[in-house]
Amino acid sequence: MDEEESSVYTGKPGLKQAIEKISSLISLSYSIKVFAVKWQTIRPKLEELLSNLTAIENCESSESFSLSTTLEKILTTLKDCGDLARRCVDLSYSGKLLMKSDLDIVSSKLDNHIKRLSEIYSLGLLSHGYAIVVSRPGVSASRDDIRFYVNDLLSRLKIGSEDMKKQALVAFNEAIQEDDRYVKIAVQIDSFINFLVNFLDLQETEVQEEAAKAVSFIAGFQSFRGVLISAGIISPLIRVLECGSDLSKELAAICLKKVTENSDNAWSVCSHGGVSVLLKICSNGDSAAELVSLACGVLKNLVGIEEIKRFMVEEGAILVFVKLVRSKDEITQISSLDFLQAMAYGDESIREVIVKEGGIRALVRVLDPKSSFSSKTREVAFRGIVNLCFSSDDSLNMLINYGFMDHILYFLRYGDISVQELALKAAFWLCGTSEEAKKVMGGAGFMPALVKFLDSKPFKMREMAAETLSSMVIIPRNRKRFVQNDQNVGLLMQMLDPGEVNSGNKKLLLSILMSLTSCNSARKKIMNSGYLRNIEKLAEAEVSDAKTIIRRLSSSKFRNILSGIWHS
Repeated sequence: MDEEESSVYTGKPGLKQAIEKISSLISLSYSIKVFAVKWQTIRPKLEELLSNLTAIENCESSESFSLSTTLEKILTTLKDCGDLARRCVDLSYSGKLLMKSDLDIVSSKLDNHIKRLSEIYSLGLLSHGYAIVVSRPGVSASRDDIRFYVNDLLSRLKIGSEDMKKQALVAFNEAIQEDDRYVKIAVQIDSFINFLVNFLDLQETEVQEEAAKAVSFIAGFQSFRGVLISAGIISPLIRVLECGSDLSKELAAICLKKVTENSDNAWSVCSHGGVSVLLKICSNGDSAAELVSLACGVLKNLVGIEEIKRFMVEEGAILVFVKLVRSKDEITQISSLDFLQAMAYGDESIREVIVKEGGIRALVRVLDPKSSFSSKTREVAFRGIVNLCFSSDDSLNMLINYGFMDHILYFLRYGDISVQELALKAAFWLCGTSEEAKKVMGGAGFMPALVKFLDSKPFKMREMAAETLSSMVIIPRNRKRFVQNDQNVGLLMQMLDPGEVNSGNKKLLLSILMSLTSCNSARKKIMNSGYLRNIEKLAEAEVSDAKTIIRRLSSSKFRNILSGIWHS
C-alpha cells in the first residue's frame, strides 16, 4: 500500500469513506436475492457500525493511532463485503458452501470492529467535541429509517460520553412519546433494552433519570414488559428506589407498578428486597406524596400473594398505612386507604389487625364534617368502613362509639351527591346489621333524611332509601316515629300513583305501608291522606301487596267504602 493510499485510512477522510461505503452496502444488500438469511444478519451489523462511525465523526481526536488502525481494518472488511455482495447480485460465486463461509467470516469481522470501536471510546482515546444526534425521521418515515435512527442512538449509548448518552436518551424519549414504532423497534434491537436497564445503575443523575423515563414508558406496553423482565430490570429499579434522585425514584416506582400488574413478577420484587424498600418509603416522613402513592400502588399489586402479604404484616405495614390515613395529603390518604382495603379483602385476621392498630378511628376521623378532607377522600373512607367493619359486631360498636352514625346523617342531609350516595349505602348496610342498629338510627333521626331521597332523581338512590326505610319501620318504635310526621305518609301515598313513571320502587313503598298498617294512627293517616285511590288502583290491577293493604285498612267503619276491593 503506497503512502497516498494509506493516508485515506487515517483521520476524517478515512472515516467519511467508511461511512459512504457502509451506506452503499446497506442499500445494495436489499437487492440481494440469494443467501437471504445471511444478509439479514449482516445488514443490522452494517447499520450498527454505520451508527458508531457517524457518532465518532464529531470526535476531536479522530486522528488517534488506534482509530486509524481500526479504520484501516474496517475499510478492508468493507471491500471484501462489497465484493461478496456484487457476486451474490451477479450470481457469480463459485460455490454455495464457500460463499456461506465467506459471509460468516465477514459477519464475524464486523462484530469485532463494532466491539473495537466501543473499546476505543471507553478507554478515553476519543473525546467528542459537540455531539450531534442524527435528526429524527419524519412522521411518514419507513421502518428502515426508524431502525437506522434507533441504531444511531444505540451507538451513542455505547460509545458516547455522559453528555452524548444523555442527548441520545432525551432524543429517544421524545421519539417514543410521539410514535410507538420507536418502542417496537428498540425492543427488537439486541442490547438496546439492556443498555437502558444498565443505565439505571449509573451515578450520573440526568442519564439515570432519562433511562428511568424510557423504561417506565416502555412498561406501559403490556406486550413489552416481558422484555424488560428478561433484561433484569427489577433489581436496578429497587436500587433506584433506595438511592436515586427524587424523579428517578418516582419513575422507577411507576415502572414497578406496571410490571407487577402481572403477579408472576411479584416474587422477584420481594426476593430483591423490594417490599422492605417500598415500606421504608411509605414510613419515611420525608418521602414525597407522589412517591408514597406510587409505592402504595406497587405494594397493593403484591398483596395477592399470601406469603408476601403476611411478610408485610410482620414488617408492620398495617400501622404504617393507618398512620398514612391521617396524613394531610389527599393522594397519600386515598392510596393508603386503597392499600388497607386490598390487604383486608377476604381476610378476617387482617381486618382484626387493622382494627387493633386504630384503623376504624382513623377512617371515622376522615368522615368528621368538621375536618377538611375532600369529598373524594371521604368516598374512599366510606368504602373502607363498609368493607372493613360491617362483618363484625365489635367493629360496629366501635363505629357507633366514634360517632359514625352522626357523620352518616350529616352527609345524608348536607353532603355532595357522590358522598350522599355512599352515606345511603352505609345507612343501608348499617340498618341490616342488627335490630339494635335500627332502633338507634330511628332515634337519631335517619327516617326524615331518608324520606327526602324517595323522590331523588337517581333511581339507585331512591331505591336504597326506600329499602332502608322498609327495614327500619319493621321496628314498632320506628313506625310510631315515622307517622308522627303527617307529610311522610302522604308522600308515600302520592308516589304510588300508577301513572307516575319516575316514582320510587313501588314494591318497596308498598312494603313500608304494609308495615305501617299495623299501627292504628298510621292506618288513619293513610285513609285521610287524600291519595287512597292510588292504592285502590294498584289493588284493582291485582298488585298483591296493595290488596293486602286494603284488607288491613278495612274495618266495620270502612267496609262499605272498600267493599268492591278488599275481598276481591
